[in-house]
Amino acid sequence: MLVVGSVPAAWSHPHSFIDMQTTLVHQGDTITGLRMRWVMDEITSADLLYDAADAKPGSVVWKKLAAEVMANVLGQHYFTEFWHQKQPVKFENLPPEYHLSRQGHQAVLEFVLPLAHPQPLKGQRFVFSTFDPTYFVDMYYDSEKSLKIPDELAKECHFELKTPKPDASMQAYALSLDKADAPAEEMDLGRQFAQTVTLVCQ
Repeated sequence: MLVVGSVPAAWSHPHSFIDMQTTLVHQGDTITGLRMRWVMDEITSADLLYDAADAKPGSVVWKKLAAEVMANVLGQHYFTEFWHQKQPVKFENLPPEYHLSRQGHQAVLEFVLPLAHPQPLKGQRFVFSTFDPTYFVDMYYDSEKSLKIPDELAKECHFELKTPKPDASMQAYALSLDKADAPAEEMDLGRQFAQTVTLVCQ
């Protein structure tokens, strides 16, 4: 689970929702990572914001909460798979930066997901997907506008977003699970609903 603390009872999967934005991080013509911004739904955010109380941004309280949330993300391999030519690309174990903040009634986690080795962009195609394997948390991009290429690479590279359409039986299964249920591992439920992002560079 992504956040620390309890989440109020719900009656079907998913129970939490994260609205994502991702920006390509590069050095020259190589990709070095992805800058991610995750906005959590108000119910999921409630515990974190309660613990933060009236603490000022940048205070010890916020830094401690950020470290706890980031530790959970790292424990799940950033909830992300990244592929190049059908081979998995490894990540660094720790992000070079991360930050937790408040946006109204929502908690916002921002961090850089670093690739272990920079990858050349020219003429290449990369595929990545960010999801909770259990589908307890629905992690989604609203549209391709949530995926950003720096201006200096905008002519060479673009993102393509694919949203899957699980069949009716898979959707019914997800809806049938209550909070205490964990989907069978072989169902690979989170992957069934996971969006796929393709980075294409000329």
